[in-house]
Amino acid sequence: MIYTVTFNPALDYVMKLTTLQTGQVNRSLDEEIQFGGKGINVSTVLKNLGWQSVALGYVAGFTGQALVQGLQAIGITTDFITLPQGMTRINVKIKGSEETEINGRGPEIGAEALLALMEKLDILQPGDCLVLAGSIPSGVPSDIYEQILSRLTDRQILSVVDATGSLLSNVLPYHPFLIKPNNQELGELFQTVLETDAEIIRCARQLQADGARNVLVSMAAKGSILLDESGTVHRLGVPKGTVKNSVGAGDSMVAGFLAGWLETGDYAYAHRMGAATGSATAFSLGLAQKEAVETLLKSSF
Repeated sequence: MIYTVTFNPALDYVMKLTTLQTGQVNRSLDEEIQFGGKGINVSTVLKNLGWQSVALGYVAGFTGQALVQGLQAIGITTDFITLPQGMTRINVKIKGSEETEINGRGPEIGAEALLALMEKLDILQPGDCLVLAGSIPSGVPSDIYEQILSRLTDRQILSVVDATGSLLSNVLPYHPFLIKPNNQELGELFQTVLETDAEIIRCARQLQADGARNVLVSMAAKGSILLDESGTVHRLGVPKGTVKNSVGAGDSMVAGFLAGWLETGDYAYAHRMGAATGSATAFSLGLAQKEAVETLLKSSF
């Protein structure tokens, strides 16, 4: 089974305007509610590709209930911890001539709630996948990802970490199955700007030396590089298409990679599946759908 963890999920209230005028009443042309959070994005795309997962994390208040009901309605299994106070955040995303976002803060997560999550993770079995994605809210220990992976050490769990900075670098001693920085995030780990494939590969090899099994580096329009655990370098460009939306593309790449690897055990195919799934999201207004991914897989890139 695949499990995803989202510490601070959200209801994304997307409003479409022609223009946004501050200090005045603005009326939207259209609105929709989306379910936000990197782990939730991974679970949603996995579902679209035909793979089941369990979405873990925290919810609170009536907005949390709406989030859980909405995810269950689209076929995603959830096992969130309900916090006694606060409310799951609402992020307002205004799409007009420019894009403006107002992100909520979210509820406080105390020590008791953190322990409850750890206990939920104790049910994971050898061969299960655990996806830890995104930043953590204020008040949560900065080493929470390390705590989780330390607790799962020697359990043969395939861990995936999509995070930045010390959240990512500090989990490397626990040998995550996959990490997925983009080229900018990878450069920030080494306090440099990476401009060539050789530079990216050199840094990825260092992350492998520090403990990561597989390093997948996304580079937006320049494609992606996978350094797999055998030391083989896989390089892909991007399929042809018009970028309409960058939100969730990286999460979609993670979901596609996992789906491809679990289906075949082949890293080249997993990389291609990840690249196609990330692009399918980028080329649409929502998260990747299976038909779009299959079409891109048949194209050359």
